Amino acid sequence: MGSQISSQTMTDIKRHEMLEGAKATLPLIIGAIPFGIIFGTLAGPSGLSAWGALAMSVIVFAGSAQFIALGLLAAGAAIPVIIATTFVVNLRHILYAANLVPKVRHLPQRWRIMMAFGLTDETFAAVSNRFLLQENTTHAHWFYLGSWLAMYSNWVFCTGLGIGLGELFPDMTHWGLDFAMSVTFIGMVVPYLKSKPMWGAVIVAAAMAMATTGLPHKLGLMVAAICGISTGLSLHLLLKRGSAQECSDE
Repeated sequence: MGSQISSQTMTDIKRHEMLEGAKATLPLIIGAIPFGIIFGTLAGPSGLSAWGALAMSVIVFAGSAQFIALGLLAAGAAIPVIIATTFVVNLRHILYAANLVPKVRHLPQRWRIMMAFGLTDETFAAVSNRFLLQENTTHAHWFYLGSWLAMYSNWVFCTGLGIGLGELFPDMTHWGLDFAMSVTFIGMVVPYLKSKPMWGAVIVAAAMAMATTGLPHKLGLMVAAICGISTGLSLHLLLKRGSAQECSDE
């Protein structure tokens, strides 16, 4: 009887953590809905098949990388360039992972693989408080699971919805939705402009993108991404070093 009660209690704890994770992600899910729909809608006009777009959301599950790949595909960029550019853009996930590794290194490998796949900007933001600010993280991986499953299912569903709308209204390409990709990126970037490293990264990346627009195969985008990330990281390290020096002087 005791083991049955313990098992039931554990099930309740897991269910509670998953629900809390989904709830914490809900505001971010609402914000991601239009992006998923726009991605699905623009896939066809950009040269990506419906099944290709849906498979990208299922397998890649990275909004910014998918939009960049879509833009490069529409511009006729070579496959190696698309892969390299999206890889560079997603290097920020290394920083997310570095913050979480101390909290999840005890988990089985299957859990860590799942969490690595589900690590997005939104999920990291949603689970940060649970993992980084609360001491008891014994069952926090179930919180993480609830968060990323909610975001993942929403992203795949909205991609499918966008694909359906694109096929139902094929003339949507004349509604200016191609410009929506640029607006989408602006909407994704603006909320993060809260520090000097972020501002530096954006300004340098934008300047380099314009300066290298004439490079073949859209290589300018990769150059801009590398320069922006390098600038942001450098400023972050400089500010961190300055703060550490001030503390030591005191």
